[in-house]
Amino acid sequence: MKNIFYLVLLLFFTHFPIITKAQLFAPKKTFSRADSLKGRLTAIRSCYDVNFYHLDVKFDIQKRFITGSNLFQFTATRDFIKLQFDLFANLDIDKIMYHGRELNYIREANAVFVSFPQKINKDSKDEFTVFYSGYPNVAKKAPMESGIVFAQDSLGYPLVATACESQGASIWWPNKDHLSDEPDSMLISVRVPRELKEVSNGRLRKVTELKDGYKKFDWFVGNPINNYNVAVNIGNYIHYGDSYEGEKGRLTLDYWVLPYNLHRAKSDFGRNVKPLLKVYEHWFGPYPFYEDGYKLVETPYPAMEHQSAISYGGYMKNGPKNELVGVKGGVKWDFVIVHESSHEWFGNNITAADLADLWIHEAFGSYAESLFVEEMHGKKAALDYIQANRAEISNDRPVTGPYDVNQMGSGDMYAKGAVLLNTVRTVVGDDEKWRSILRGLNKKFYHQTVTYNQIVDYINMQSGKDLKLVFDQYLHYKSLPVLEITNKSGQLVCRWIAEAQGFNMPVGVRVPGGEYQFIYPLDRFSPININGASLETIEVDTSNFYLGILKSI
Repeated sequence: MKNIFYLVLLLFFTHFPIITKAQLFAPKKTFSRADSLKGRLTAIRSCYDVNFYHLDVKFDIQKRFITGSNLFQFTATRDFIKLQFDLFANLDIDKIMYHGRELNYIREANAVFVSFPQKINKDSKDEFTVFYSGYPNVAKKAPMESGIVFAQDSLGYPLVATACESQGASIWWPNKDHLSDEPDSMLISVRVPRELKEVSNGRLRKVTELKDGYKKFDWFVGNPINNYNVAVNIGNYIHYGDSYEGEKGRLTLDYWVLPYNLHRAKSDFGRNVKPLLKVYEHWFGPYPFYEDGYKLVETPYPAMEHQSAISYGGYMKNGPKNELVGVKGGVKWDFVIVHESSHEWFGNNITAADLADLWIHEAFGSYAESLFVEEMHGKKAALDYIQANRAEISNDRPVTGPYDVNQMGSGDMYAKGAVLLNTVRTVVGDDEKWRSILRGLNKKFYHQTVTYNQIVDYINMQSGKDLKLVFDQYLHYKSLPVLEITNKSGQLVCRWIAEAQGFNMPVGVRVPGGEYQFIYPLDRFSPININGASLETIEVDTSNFYLGILKSI
């Protein structure tokens, strides 16, 4: 018997997330109690629901030192007398105040356990304030490393920015650092040296001149925001604005860049932002944060999807570098804007409740790139783009990570996740239905945190297809499903070889010159009833289906 194994190997097309994934998505072999304290939603974390934060922080840039406080306003979900919040151990807690009295607390790893003087009753609303200070982690290779970046622009002015997706926001400010709980709104007050400007999420409410040579910038976020999206950006910024007439009316567009990049920014942002907003509103529904606006903020690191204040850096030095695959002559576009803006829908509007399901952010975010290509240059160009990115897939470990330990899965969540969603679209077989599913996800889970099952169940229900095992194989197992085709008793038959028990994905096949049509292989051999099909002539749709093929003679 002779076996021929085919795998799809296509052109390599590099983009930022994959460059960094070896570091950002490196798996842990063992997990500590500190990992569980950070990743698990225990009783003393789930006992309260955060309604509002007021983060007030001062940056001593020269010393790389921060001093500040955070007000927690919450609703008790049950009776309790003790709760947990989070702050990295290298930062000091100066005091915790509750109705004029100082609370007792103990610390373990990066967790803080606070005891109250009396029982907090279920459904009651209450508050406490944490005062803290210290030298935060300095991120030298953000956003792969979490922390604060202390840099300078080319004129010698300070350029400071936060980035903390992988390790969590408690690396620089105290909060309930679990993705499942977002404040309904937030006030971010940042004090910086008077000659600089500071940009955070949401709307600028007030700038106050202080007597100590500092200015305080107050930014209000009127929508739920996940903790790692809370951003501080400090620099010698210049601002210019624009607006976009979208599905919910006028959306403000605000751009904060360094003065010597203003001309380049106007060209790049002007060419990319409004077209992508039109595409994404078409496919995903209205921009989710009209109340807070849309901003791009220049940063000393390449990119981060900070809600309503997207971090943009690196690429602007020489303009956009990415070219559309499959488009004659290549058309330059800006990957950072296209990819990071997609997270306003998937990642910021819809947020995974556990870091293990970060594929919900990155699979849809990477797939969104192809929708931008499709709307600009056609479906073939979009498919070429998805295919080219397959070369980035490692198939090294599952896309989903282990739960309850604050651990991401494989960096394959980008390219492999996009391939999976294109496959699901192909199986659905109706582009308008597919668009309604994508828009429906953003409406159904508007400003919510979600689980793996919620996303998959919704797609199943709305598509009318049972795709659970398809998601299971591509997300929970590292290897590809293999379609085995052979002859038995003179008949052409096929079956799936896969880890997902009962794997049953439909797949398109054809004979030369014919149209693709679906067959429905199972995990046991079943006949292929297509006229003219033989082991030599049958062709599998490897453009829309990412799989192995085993032909047994």
